[in-house]
Amino acid sequence: MNEKYRPQFHFTPARNWMNDPNGLLYYKGKYHLFFQHNPQANVWGNMSWGHAVSTDLYSWQELPVAINCTPTSGIFSGSAVVDYNNTSGLGTTENPPIVAIYTEHQNDESNQSQCLAYSVDEGLTFTKYEGNPVLDINLPNFRDPKVSWIDGQWIMTLALPQEFKISFYASPNLKEWTHLSDFGPAAEVGGIWECPDLFQLGDKWVLIVSLNPGGFQIGSGTQYFVGQWNSKEFIADDVQTRWIDYGRDNYAGVTFSNAPDNKRIFLGWMSNWDYAVKVPTDPWRSAMTIPRELSLQANTLVQIPIEKPGGFPEVSFTTSGGAIRIHETPERFAEIGVRNGKIYADTSNAWNEIAAPLVQEVPAPASEVDFRVIVDRGSIEVFAAGSTVCFTNLVLVDTSLHYVETIGEVNNLKLQQLYREQQG
Repeated sequence: MNEKYRPQFHFTPARNWMNDPNGLLYYKGKYHLFFQHNPQANVWGNMSWGHAVSTDLYSWQELPVAINCTPTSGIFSGSAVVDYNNTSGLGTTENPPIVAIYTEHQNDESNQSQCLAYSVDEGLTFTKYEGNPVLDINLPNFRDPKVSWIDGQWIMTLALPQEFKISFYASPNLKEWTHLSDFGPAAEVGGIWECPDLFQLGDKWVLIVSLNPGGFQIGSGTQYFVGQWNSKEFIADDVQTRWIDYGRDNYAGVTFSNAPDNKRIFLGWMSNWDYAVKVPTDPWRSAMTIPRELSLQANTLVQIPIEKPGGFPEVSFTTSGGAIRIHETPERFAEIGVRNGKIYADTSNAWNEIAAPLVQEVPAPASEVDFRVIVDRGSIEVFAAGSTVCFTNLVLVDTSLHYVETIGEVNNLKLQQLYREQQG
């Protein structure tokens, strides 16, 4: 935990490369996080599913690689479900299987198809289904299945990346799939569409779509649509652009299956394809965001951090035209606040020579804005305006951001657990 830039409470693999979260689920008291992983190197490649478990979403135990690549194919993104009714026949009703649904990517880039692997030991080991693939339409780009139990059947939401479309399929048993409909193109189409997720919040349905490039400023970004699901198709209320995050570093996020108390918990990859391989960490590369519970307020997503046992290092305040600077040294700081009627985050003085947008700003929805800034080694996550405006940004300072300066009028300032770290 004393490695330079290693987060203290965001998930990171012990070693080597990580990108998209996969197969997020909760079962028998444990959250399971699978993730795109290169078991052999600190760069993208040899795509396999890494695996970690936690009881609180913050203290993670990394387990052996769950699903390994082959010499000719990679295990790309997907999801996992607990098949409680054993519709797949891959377990029993007494011991229901955990079924992973993933994209098998041919290394020669000739094809992507959807495959199953299953576990009957609560996710410790997986067996690839002998009848794979379960969905193959002979396309080189057709991926990222997110499967959910909706209206008495399995619904698969997956991406046609280069067509800027999301396809919906239905199945009674996870093995045989029928095409229902497509959604898109819509809103942002500046890059390929990936990593969709469909879920209900109150009386609305939300469709998450990541795209790369074409994000809010540069590289990777995640948009969402609000509408209805009628058991066959997603019908958006409108096709205006809505970003999950206005920072640089929140991509490919999806939600947990079966989370307790019907919570909709979102987790993203805290990086950006524009420079992910350049971030100077070793022997690991990449972290996940902190998990956030999602809700809807007037068709806008609200993201509330899942509380960490013992609390976060964080700063909270309100302002109508001031800001705070969270410092490591007098010269090294991140600045967050309101100016000219806009909420902004500025990491110009907490970065290095990697080319990246260092200031983000969006119109403030009210004259007085509340802020909550969660600080870890290597990142800041800003939740503003009732957590309807979020900025997630990596920072690169030698130790940690640990003391606060105010700029202009700042009210209700509260600091919690900010501390200087000794760097190993």
